[in-house]
Amino acid sequence: MTTYLDLDVLDGGGLRSDQVVRIDDGKIADLRPRRADDRGTSLAKGGHRALICPGFIDLQVNGGGGLMLDACDTVASVSHLAEAHRAGGTLALLPTLISDTPATTARIIDLVAQAARHDPAIVGLHLEGPHLGVAGAHDPALLRPMSDADLEVYLGAAARLPNLMITLAPEQVSASQISALVQADVIVSLGHSACSYAAAHAAYDAGASAATHLFNAMSGLHHREPGMVGAALDHARWIGLIADGEHVHPAALRLALTARPDAIYLVTDAMAVAGTDDRGFTLSGKAITRAGGRLTTAEGTLAGADITMMDAVRNLAAFTGRALADILPLAFDAPHRVLRGDPLHLSQGRPARLLHIHEDQVIATLTGDDWRPV
Repeated sequence: MTTYLDLDVLDGGGLRSDQVVRIDDGKIADLRPRRADDRGTSLAKGGHRALICPGFIDLQVNGGGGLMLDACDTVASVSHLAEAHRAGGTLALLPTLISDTPATTARIIDLVAQAARHDPAIVGLHLEGPHLGVAGAHDPALLRPMSDADLEVYLGAAARLPNLMITLAPEQVSASQISALVQADVIVSLGHSACSYAAAHAAYDAGASAATHLFNAMSGLHHREPGMVGAALDHARWIGLIADGEHVHPAALRLALTARPDAIYLVTDAMAVAGTDDRGFTLSGKAITRAGGRLTTAEGTLAGADITMMDAVRNLAAFTGRALADILPLAFDAPHRVLRGDPLHLSQGRPARLLHIHEDQVIATLTGDDWRPV
């Protein structure tokens, strides 16, 4: 058992100052206010107490470590993809499959289900497509309506995975299909659609609960036709945002956070180059270039984002003028609520998967008994 002192703890219940945490066999054995007689290892840095919070949870991770999810063929390769995001503070994620064929989708469901049993960083799967209406950087040839056979595959996958999120466009599915998915505990997120406000509203009424990367690849907000953006701000329980300053203008990020502070969660939309120095990769046969904090096709279309989750937190804090401690929960507590429905509280018996943050940097992660510098 190891005791750590001189720390402030931030979790889904708020900020607690001057705490003591004891870690035993990879779990939190005790977490309480410090007493005068406590002894242990100080985590203070530069004369300031450490800020400790749960590891980030990223619900949209297309790739990392040189791999896109569709290129993974072993449990080890999925773990390699996940490990590429640790330095940015992400200790749990949903590997995300961009629109693909039924055969590849079935293979990845099997693979991620196996990986989730062996690696605590893999907390489920996100299928972003192929039932989309706006391609964005996806292969348009792969987009299609959801069939009865597709629905059966997803219902079976939901029973095997810890969590399953599916991004779909209202124009590619029926209300009954959405309802069936939701009844099977699938998190249905709307995105990649040019649909009307009314169509998106109907999909939320059918049980959809989230919006995938708000503003991007969806019908925009107009005062006479609010589109999918308006429907998401009006009706989505959860709203994902890419805070890289490229996908969404800082002013739009501020407006979204002001309108729905209870709903926003951050995602990276990371691609294969995450955690590497690679200058590009291939997506659906297209060369993607990495330059200036952007990932783009030859035509200039954004193809995912080039940020870590800590980058997203830091950016959103800067764009909104809010304290880092106010934004950090959007990277761990809000995603946890999306998946599990309740706040992420650090408490006795919980696995010790923690971040040590100094100023605005992740300087170490804890995924067992010892802190690991990044």
